[in-house]
Amino acid sequence: MNRSGPLSRGVHHLALNTDDMKMTLDFYTRVLGMPLVHALKVTPGLGTGPGNRGNPPFENLRHYFLDAGGDSLLAFFEMPKGLPRGDRNAIGTMQHVSFSVSEERFSQVRESLEKAAISYLGPLDVGCDTWSMYFFDPNGIRLEFSHQKESEPRVVKRWTQTRAEALAELRTLSDDPAWLQAAVAHLPVSREARRAGKPRTAPGRKRSSAPRRSRAARPSPRLRTSRR
Repeated sequence: MNRSGPLSRGVHHLALNTDDMKMTLDFYTRVLGMPLVHALKVTPGLGTGPGNRGNPPFENLRHYFLDAGGDSLLAFFEMPKGLPRGDRNAIGTMQHVSFSVSEERFSQVRESLEKAAISYLGPLDVGCDTWSMYFFDPNGIRLEFSHQKESEPRVVKRWTQTRAEALAELRTLSDDPAWLQAAVAHLPVSREARRAGKPRTAPGRKRSSAPRRSRAARPSPRLRTSRR
């Protein structure tokens, strides 16, 4: 597997639960500005039938999708009334979900919360010159909105540590040198390298100074041998 970058291109959707879809839609579409893009009911048989693929164990539930920005979706299942509420601090549950926005959008969300008389905590400096505010949706789900004083936030670049910075914490987790080296090999060696966005090389490998062959000079795919 290629380990030079993340496996996925990002979050497709995050699925959460509510027992009042109308209330939830009003909050997310009107207060937070996430438009509805898809509304459906789960096909009969996928809840309690043999075709269940991880859906909630109830039949014919509403399952609605909202545009969360950045080509990602936020989805809700409408669960039956009367189910117990989960504890967001329990193992295996979602503690909170954070959304990255521009500084302008951050201000707009803050104004919407105040207009709707929804209390929030912040803005707080949470590190890496990132400012966040926290609040709850009508289902008790904790939300975070963050900005980086930029019109086009680049979250991964802003939060990427140097090898030394990451190792300072990772050494409290393990004292295995090989494990530690593998864990930070992809990280920049200095802040200057991080700002410059220099390419990262795998541990123990050096970039060749020899010129690359042109595409036409490379072997035909039919001549390459596959490795298993």
